[in-house]
Amino acid sequence: MMAYKCFLPVLLIVPYVIHCTSAAVHSHNIETAERESDGSYRARDFDHYSDAGHNLEFDHEAILGSVKEAEEYDKLSPEESKRRLGLLLPKMDLNGDQFIDRKELKKWILNSFIKLSREESEERMSEADENRDGSVSWAEYLQDTFGVDQEADVGPEDTGDTGLLLHIEKVMWSLADKNGDSDLNVEEFEVFSNPEEHEIMQPFLVNQTIHERDRNGDGVVDFSEYIGDRGSQHDKEWLLSEKDKFEHELDLNQDGVLDADEVRRWIIPDNDEIAEEEVDHLFASADDDHDDLLSFHEILTHHHVFVGSEATDYGNDLLGERFDDEL
Repeated sequence: MMAYKCFLPVLLIVPYVIHCTSAAVHSHNIETAERESDGSYRARDFDHYSDAGHNLEFDHEAILGSVKEAEEYDKLSPEESKRRLGLLLPKMDLNGDQFIDRKELKKWILNSFIKLSREESEERMSEADENRDGSVSWAEYLQDTFGVDQEADVGPEDTGDTGLLLHIEKVMWSLADKNGDSDLNVEEFEVFSNPEEHEIMQPFLVNQTIHERDRNGDGVVDFSEYIGDRGSQHDKEWLLSEKDKFEHELDLNQDGVLDADEVRRWIIPDNDEIAEEEVDHLFASADDDHDDLLSFHEILTHHHVFVGSEATDYGNDLLGERFDDEL
């Protein structure tokens, strides 16, 4: 197995279970470290649109900044859902004109992404912080992630929640440990568990990707290195599709290889771009008079798009049942 395989997804559709020669079997069920098959980190909107159609959950989380709150809204009556959404609108309306413009909505969504990242890391941390002292030690992380007490008991091909091998995770741990006390507090643990969303970690992720992919040692990634062993698992049509993606989406300067900046754009999702696309989607869904502003009335009229309610959740269940029947 080639070394770059450590960049394959930690989680795909079902939880990925790690088998170690000497370590206990440990199941990873946190989705923050999910990776695409090419090694890039999954964008926050990766399942916004799928074969099953439009996933409203992403819209709701992008507004509420919390998976837990989005789930709570799904249990509310439409009237209560609208009432609570109405309380949020003045906070979104930065200039107080009773309208939400594109810049205000984008800023709100980007802030929601930050809140979602924190919520994810806090959930993960609650599992790892065994002694409940508000920080995670390396020993606690080893036990929670690998089910072992010592590094020597971790198998050579075993990966942690970041999808990377142990010695690489240890470097990332040190990078995230801003105060240098060897433990990670909640802010530091968020950097460690969601490294793609923090600039301090991104150069390491880029360099590690190049190191793992660059077979000929020239410091860049050519198409064959980008494909790697995946080429033997797919047909010619897939190969041509990946070639087109490499040449027209990833290789921005058209020199036939991916340099560090291009690798960063490949593996690190652009939250700014994702927020822009979400703004476009929400405006297309709710800007009834096409004045390029969302009035409070328009947002509340389309509250199911922004936050959902029990009626929205029931509708999603019906769509899901219909989709299952069609399958």
